[in-house]
Amino acid sequence: MTEDVRSEARVRIAHAGDVPAIARIYVDTWRSAYAGLLPDRVLTGMSETRQQAYWGETLARGTDTMHVAEIAGAVAGFAAAGPARPLLPKSVEPACRGEVYTLYVLPEHQDRGLGRALLAASFGALARRNMLPVVVWVLADNPARFFYEHLGGRRVGERQSSLGGAHHLEAAYLWTDIPCSGSARWSI
Repeated sequence: MTEDVRSEARVRIAHAGDVPAIARIYVDTWRSAYAGLLPDRVLTGMSETRQQAYWGETLARGTDTMHVAEIAGAVAGFAAAGPARPLLPKSVEPACRGEVYTLYVLPEHQDRGLGRALLAASFGALARRNMLPVVVWVLADNPARFFYEHLGGRRVGERQSSLGGAHHLEAAYLWTDIPCSGSARWSI
């Protein structure tokens, strides 16, 4: 059983000072989550320095909404969301306005409610920007797909993509009814 972190955790809007932690989380979680799913050379070739540049630029642009989850003042996860990319099947795409591009929680802090809280914060931010329904893309073989299914995402599409010369299948999960972020199911 994992420790209950509700009393010491919070989700907030990301700021420039969070970029080093976001870059570290991105690299660490990719290496953990995608081992065996993506080529080793992709994972070992990742750089926190390059990720800092990317996430710093993304945050400075201000087009994406970024949240971080903190435990005892340390960033343990993050999410980025914004307008949906035109990647869905034509039958679904016109209805989809928002997308959660990225949601990662350090492995040692998973299964403690942080992912749900980050997803809820992203949904809330997209709703305030009139960007509903919302889609999330995930590697089809990634066990994280069960997280999205458990929280009400409906698989609505697939696409082939390539990374590091390896082809893989991605699955799209759609939410047309966005749960209230204040509900017990969605809070930390």
